[in-house]
Amino acid sequence: MSAQVDDASAAPTPDARPARPRRRARRVLLGVLALLLLVVAALAWLAYRGAGAVDALRDAQDALADVTAQDGALDGSESLAALEASLPALQDATARAEERTDDPVWRAAEHVPWLGDQLTAVRAVSLSLDEVAARALPATVQAGALLTGDGLRADDGRIDLAAVQDVAAPVADAAGVARTAHERVARLDRTDLVGLLDDAVGDVDDALTELAATLDGASDVTRLLPPLLGADGPRTYLVLALNSAELRTSGGIVGAVLELRVDDGRVSLVRQVAARDVAVADEPVLALSDAELAILGTPLGRYMQNASGSPDFPRTAAIATALWEADGGDPVDGVIATDPVTVRLVLRATGPLPGPGGKAIRGSTFLQKALRDVYLEVDDDAQADAYFAAVAATVLGAVGSGTGDAEELVRAAARSVDERRVRIWSAHPDEQAVLARSTIGGAFLSGGAPQAVGVFLDDATTAKLDYDLTSEVTVEELECSGPSPTATVRIDLAYDPPADVATWRDSVLGIRPHLLPRGWLDTRVTVYGPVGGQVGALAQDEGFVGVPLQEQGREVRTTAVVLAPGQETTLRVTVPVVDGVVDVWTTPTLGAPGAVLARCVAHS
Repeated sequence: MSAQVDDASAAPTPDARPARPRRRARRVLLGVLALLLLVVAALAWLAYRGAGAVDALRDAQDALADVTAQDGALDGSESLAALEASLPALQDATARAEERTDDPVWRAAEHVPWLGDQLTAVRAVSLSLDEVAARALPATVQAGALLTGDGLRADDGRIDLAAVQDVAAPVADAAGVARTAHERVARLDRTDLVGLLDDAVGDVDDALTELAATLDGASDVTRLLPPLLGADGPRTYLVLALNSAELRTSGGIVGAVLELRVDDGRVSLVRQVAARDVAVADEPVLALSDAELAILGTPLGRYMQNASGSPDFPRTAAIATALWEADGGDPVDGVIATDPVTVRLVLRATGPLPGPGGKAIRGSTFLQKALRDVYLEVDDDAQADAYFAAVAATVLGAVGSGTGDAEELVRAAARSVDERRVRIWSAHPDEQAVLARSTIGGAFLSGGAPQAVGVFLDDATTAKLDYDLTSEVTVEELECSGPSPTATVRIDLAYDPPADVATWRDSVLGIRPHLLPRGWLDTRVTVYGPVGGQVGALAQDEGFVGVPLQEQGREVRTTAVVLAPGQETTLRVTVPVVDGVVDVWTTPTLGAPGAVLARCVAHS
């Protein structure tokens, strides 16, 4: 008997198939669901933290608005008090924003295309603002307290250098924090940012740019002021008092020269001389470049009055000190130049001071008196120059003795520096290295501003008529796109003297009868391009004018502009836009500052 095998019972039925593939599919499905849940949770987490960060940043913006509402500048005790009062709220808001964005999930999401750009920008802004609020602004309050009230003035009237030294390190640290914060925001790729975020990042970038520059300047001041004012021993300086009645590149001819001595913060006047009384050199005391010879000729290096004709203040200082020493003066530790507008601002802080002939010197009338009336009241320019020198000495003596409101004096100094009306050069190389990279050093050709454009005015009438010349330099047609962006610099000049100008005495009019009718004005306009950049032709009204020159890697255009009484004219020149900025250094005049800045709004 044989056994039979049921083949059907050995074959698997549909219900008896292996479970392994189904279990694998279930695991994949569960994994996908888990991943989706994780993504949803991450997005929800990001939304939660992002909303908190945005709310915190809005609170920070409100706190900052409380400060900027105080005239937008921390240049007085009221603004300083506003900052100090708003600082806790600002610090709380920026700390919350930074905490919400300092998160592993947030950082991981920064690698996601497009979304990551938005998150990176928010985190960078939050971190930068928090660092500034926590570490930079408190030092600003500390330094500001020194500069307001009588914080800088010792009981005996001298400048308290120890107080300056105490804030030097905190201010330097604050400047470093602000610089790092600015660099972090400036490095952001804003190409794909949504509009509102891009605008916000741009606003923060602009604010941090200004703050970093301000604190860098404050750091330089607190570091340099003690040695400059004799903390390490007595110093001697030449002060060039510029006379804007006859323009030169730096703001006016040198009207008077004062020799100062400073020792441990105490300032004293050694002597004063009219610039015309410094001996004229037979030959230029320094070799002059072709551009210098073309613009001002050999008088630049022979007459003290013309030393201010260089656009580079270290060059002006070198010429002035060489002329001073050639006339028997002692070597000096530095040179300072300032213009009549600065004197007017100082007079507002000191109040009326006794002037020559017993007549008070007042801020409200100083410019007209010193730059116009005195030339019509005296018989020759030597008497007018003597008046100018005496006034400069009186004002300087008052400041050195502690006369006037200290806070107003600091405000006057800050405004004058900001408008490029004050220049300083030091014979000490370590100090000069710092000055050369700052605007107060005025090192247009030799310093750290190769990207800057120069627009400078020099009187070519040898007259005292520039009190009636109005000048304005502006930037228009700012093109920010393309491989070679450009802008147009516009120079407006208007000459409006009194109707009887032709009757004034000859030396006031700078008579050149073979060239100019009486009372007409001849002004040389010189434009310097950035180093390595191309400058377009110089256009005046409907035509083209100017002579092309070269100076230390810069293209130069120069022309003479002759104006009859009541006449005005406009010049234009095309210049490169460098890194989204047009930075114009120009001659400070009675009504216009020595700096014009235009920035591409959308530049990133």
